[in-house]
Amino acid sequence: MKIPTSIWTLLIGIVLTLASFWYGQNHGLLPAAATDEAVLVDGLFNAMMIVSTGIFLLVEGILIYSAFRYRQRAGDNKDGPPVEGNIPLEILWTAIPAIIVIGISVYSFDVYNEIGGFDPHAIHEAPMMNQESMAMPGSAMAATLSDTPPSTEPNLNQEKSDEAMQDPATAAVRNADQIPQLRNAPGVGSVAPTIGGTPDKAGKPAELQVNVTGLQYAWIFTYPETGITTGEMHVPIGREVQISMTANDVIHAFWVPEFRLKQDAIPGRQSEIRFTPQKAGDYTLICAELCGPYHGAMRAPVVVEPQEAFDKWMQEQLVASKETLNQAIAVNPADLSPNEFLAPYTKDMGIKPEILHQVHH
Repeated sequence: MKIPTSIWTLLIGIVLTLASFWYGQNHGLLPAAATDEAVLVDGLFNAMMIVSTGIFLLVEGILIYSAFRYRQRAGDNKDGPPVEGNIPLEILWTAIPAIIVIGISVYSFDVYNEIGGFDPHAIHEAPMMNQESMAMPGSAMAATLSDTPPSTEPNLNQEKSDEAMQDPATAAVRNADQIPQLRNAPGVGSVAPTIGGTPDKAGKPAELQVNVTGLQYAWIFTYPETGITTGEMHVPIGREVQISMTANDVIHAFWVPEFRLKQDAIPGRQSEIRFTPQKAGDYTLICAELCGPYHGAMRAPVVVEPQEAFDKWMQEQLVASKETLNQAIAVNPADLSPNEFLAPYTKDMGIKPEILHQVHH
């Protein structure tokens, strides 16, 4: 009995759909999800993998079938039948990709909004360009790049920088006095790249604040609540963490693959990023912006641990910093420079001597 073409088409469609859904959920291409935000990003990625797998299997399957079914037979030298087009088919294969792209775009924006990336207040409260700037083509871009036009608007980058510099530990590692804090982009209100709190936490302070400073080629973490300075970041499970960062020299990028979040650290800008860790483990913070010849080595350990372990680590750091300070005051020989004397201690903290030299200067 010959099976009708419609039945074959239905069966093939079912097989392709099941295969696409299975692979989209079991591709194994991503590392473990360690934050609440990672779950949302993974859902978007899996959805795109399902769609991509289905399209790939369909297109490649048709190509392979056509190449075999309509191959030239031995002794057949006739021309193929002329095909001038099929309007309904062309409309179909234009409409379906358009619908897919629009659907993924809406889903992407929803995820971006859920992780706090979209702040409508930043647009409504943005300073407007004056008539002179609007009348001159390219003036807005020039103002953004040069930051020279006088403005009566508050410099929000400067305010955020001043707030961070109130912490003595942060002020000791940042050279904010040497890097001017840039103003907002005219008409945009962009203080800095920001991934804020989720909609239910928008406007509320995070449970833990960590100031991060990027410099060639290291990350330095300071905890304003305790004054701790370290070369590795520890965060507790289940508490929302706000990272406030900037750079001392060139653009760097804060990226922990398991967190699924990435943010630039820019000289003259105060970047923010929030996340809520949920999976204990040792992770690696990677600089994802080419920042110099040793860019590949700019990494730092990130430890996600239970609250009890985090509290114990904080206490150990406080005791160690106090003991280090007492030893430095008591036993520093006069013939050793600060860099030479502090080298053993900075090594224990994960800070290289050349980094300390850069901070000092």
